Amino acid sequence: MARAVGDLLADFDAELENEIALEKSWNVAPTDAVPIVLERLVDDHLKRQLHVAKWGLVPSWAKDPKGGARLINARSETLLEKPSFKKAAVARRCAVPADGYYEWKKGEGKNKQPYYVHPGDGHGLVFAGLYEWWRDQSVSPDDPGRWLLSMSILTADTPTAESARTRRSASVFDELTALHDRVPLPMDTGTMEAWLDPREKDAAGLVDMVRSKAHDAAAGWTLDPVGSAVGNVRNNSPELIEPVEGLF
Repeated sequence: MARAVGDLLADFDAELENEIALEKSWNVAPTDAVPIVLERLVDDHLKRQLHVAKWGLVPSWAKDPKGGARLINARSETLLEKPSFKKAAVARRCAVPADGYYEWKKGEGKNKQPYYVHPGDGHGLVFAGLYEWWRDQSVSPDDPGRWLLSMSILTADTPTAESARTRRSASVFDELTALHDRVPLPMDTGTMEAWLDPREKDAAGLVDMVRSKAHDAAAGWTLDPVGSAVGNVRNNSPELIEPVEGLF
């Protein structure tokens, strides 16, 4: 995620509730701060806002924020059954912009080839997400830092070869099946508009919609083999996304 705040505001036609700081990163890791886009009703007017959230959802009822590292992803098949996610799915949905993401393909022995998955046209992508506010009871009520904003990204099973044959066209998800059995769920503009609307309470219907349209949203994605340096979170530079010759 290496886009500037001003670019994100323009891309999503969003505004800021408060000033935010956002560091460019080519190697985002769980618990890092990332941008999210959400909508809120303010005096009966719908406001689309850009915020910065911790990657790893911390439920409002959690005793402390440590468990957020285990909730970086929300399985779309079961999230409505999970106490950590079900209320957020009804009332606190967000979009998570990114330039792309990394996935690894296993070879023989311990060999792994990282791939950079991204839109082929150079534009960014956006994932379906959930967000929560957690209040630190040990901090003074007057301290703005008492509130922690966190988020999780929806995922789904990658399609099997059999399911691919039942569709009219191939999808980059078919290639991703060889890398991992789960994928983050992307959204196109129309899906995102519906997903963000806080007035819509049919969470099950919205999750089904995101899942059903994910293939179309990923139609323009491409996979580039990249260097192994991305496997160390201390490495963080534009060189990480430069294509290299693949190992296999």
